[in-house]
Amino acid sequence: MNMDRVELPRAHFDAIVAQYAFGKTIPMNRWKRHNMKPKFLKCAVFAMAAAAGPSLAAPGMVYVADEGGDTVSVLDAESFKKVATVAVGREPHNVQLSSDGKLAWVTTNGERRKAEPQKKGMSKDEHAAMTAPGEVWAIDTASRTVVAKVSVGMHPAHVVLSTDGRFAYATNGGDNTVSVVDTGMRQAVATIPVGAFPHGLRISPDGKEAYVANLKGGTVSVIDTQARKEVAQIAVGKGPAQTGFTADGRLAFVSLSQENAVALIDPVARKGVARIDVETVPIQLYATPDGKTLFVANQGTKQKPGKTVSAIDLQTRKVATTLQTGAGAHGVVVDRDGRYAFISNTYANTVSVIDVKSLKVLKSVPVGRSPNGISVAP
Repeated sequence: MNMDRVELPRAHFDAIVAQYAFGKTIPMNRWKRHNMKPKFLKCAVFAMAAAAGPSLAAPGMVYVADEGGDTVSVLDAESFKKVATVAVGREPHNVQLSSDGKLAWVTTNGERRKAEPQKKGMSKDEHAAMTAPGEVWAIDTASRTVVAKVSVGMHPAHVVLSTDGRFAYATNGGDNTVSVVDTGMRQAVATIPVGAFPHGLRISPDGKEAYVANLKGGTVSVIDTQARKEVAQIAVGKGPAQTGFTADGRLAFVSLSQENAVALIDPVARKGVARIDVETVPIQLYATPDGKTLFVANQGTKQKPGKTVSAIDLQTRKVATTLQTGAGAHGVVVDRDGRYAFISNTYANTVSVIDVKSLKVLKSVPVGRSPNGISVAP
């Protein structure tokens, strides 16, 4: 019998797929009725299940660094519910999940400890953060436990991973450097000097460069990831807070927190090519996988919190719409399929979920205190 020509009524086949997928036994006479070998149909079932997509796949997870609570909140990316809280070090500012979703890397100011004699007007934690190196912690996402703590530079802000996942890069705002961490060895292997007070950073899609926003330098540092050195600084404007790229690598961008704007950068020419006005104190930004929309979180100030996200049309290079989220909109991430954008609202202690296609806010999810960086696993 030519197995390539076997046909099974669609409704019957769908029923078998559903039963097999959910662990039910299929009577052998039903295999025989269609002269099909179990091995063949088993392969067909798994092919159908794979084609069915996310409905049969395990849901993704969203990790949020709760800077004011010394925790990381974990959300289910399908149900939009908080499912766990992981205790971490002091003042976790940013979090980044590995591409396989197995580890979450978090920047912290280390363990809570007895502070040295403090300066007038400073809390014990603030003083300790200034006098001791920070750390990048790794969370095992299966067990939701901390499995590594790596010493980096002073006052680490953001952390990102190389395209192959072998290295993590952490900006150290306190000493104007970027630490390179070997994720296998779980130790720092290089330190790269950059501009003044490096904050956000992203890796180019081809993995060859890292763009670092120098918050107090008005520049973006370009790091050659293979050579592990800064090869250029691009003047962009006041208060650059975070960088990013479109998926094809043809366009880069940086938020200008002190100019209420976003600068677009040509990565080949290494110069700014456009400026787009947004609302007050834009911080994080993230493009959809198709490169059509750039989401920008407008945090505002503690006295006058921003409550919006600007959705920029990257074709027209104009703000297409402005969405109302929560107070202190700060972190932004878009899932790999481009379905949802997740926004951390640092003054509201929530995460807003945006439907990318309709550009509507779907839900607000309570998380820990002062949520900051945010990342999503496949």
